[in-house]
Amino acid sequence: MEPTRTVSIIGTGSYVPEKVLTNQDLAKIVDTSDEWIHSRTGMRERHIAAADQATSDLGTEAAKAALADAGIDAEEIDLLFVATLSPDMFFPSTACFVQDKIGAKNAFCYDLGAACSGFLYSLETAKNQIACGAAKTALVIGAEKMSTFIDWEDRSTCILFGDGAGAAVIQAGGEGRGIMQAAMGSDGSLANLLWTPGGGSRNPISHEMIDQRQHYLKMQGREVFKHAVVRMAEAVNQALEKNNLRADEIKCFIPHQANIRIIDAIVKRLGIAGRVYTNVEKYANTSSAALAIAMDEAAKDGTIQQGDLVALTVFGGGFTWGANVLEWSKS
Repeated sequence: MEPTRTVSIIGTGSYVPEKVLTNQDLAKIVDTSDEWIHSRTGMRERHIAAADQATSDLGTEAAKAALADAGIDAEEIDLLFVATLSPDMFFPSTACFVQDKIGAKNAFCYDLGAACSGFLYSLETAKNQIACGAAKTALVIGAEKMSTFIDWEDRSTCILFGDGAGAAVIQAGGEGRGIMQAAMGSDGSLANLLWTPGGGSRNPISHEMIDQRQHYLKMQGREVFKHAVVRMAEAVNQALEKNNLRADEIKCFIPHQANIRIIDAIVKRLGIAGRVYTNVEKYANTSSAALAIAMDEAAKDGTIQQGDLVALTVFGGGFTWGANVLEWSKS
């Protein structure tokens, strides 16, 4: 059902750690090369958080930037999400740690787990909370310290990920249609194609589990690739249809920054070449932070202009996926 009120993004922000890990650096760790990585993924480097930085620290910096961009104080936030698959700890939620760090004392907070789809899922959930009147101002954060559970001996996965955070502040109102209807989906029958099988209640922490390296991310790359292309392209078409829009009306398309080959395949299916924003070369895949970082950078460098129609799409473990369209009204 169409929300009763227009809800718009009023500020964005992002943060990546100082340390840069290049493809050449990775070649000293595992059997790989800059050419091998770049030709298959489009990645040149990624940022890695310091040992004393947790996911909440990354999210806090992105949150502060988004609040400054929106021109509001943290106490005005009454809903705070953190989308993450690398929380500070099982509980309390990472959102509660961010709340304390930024002083958002009037917000109710929780984490949302949808892997790489987390930021879009959180944006959609926050939009609906505001549209129905349950909240006035929301801070939505995607934050990841992927480096903590990547197997640095597995060249098929360790080359793909980086650390970072992005955030958006949303409120009711704004010019145009704001954040429009989304198309979202999940398929839990394919969970074992992309997961971290150890460490939870199914396979608790133990010496045996760690010896088997089950606490690291596992991925069947070819299968994930195929499903990601199909699902993200389908979701974009479904979102366009829901909002009575055509692909040629979209000024900027921002996909999940997982792999340039995936992005190219989606672009070909949708016929939107020349209108795609990517930064995967600089940051690699930062999971739930990737879409948020790309959106912030596209807004800050002028790629997105007032009144532009912007399509967002994501795909992540679960499997989870989705897309939505927004009319940019942040001047």
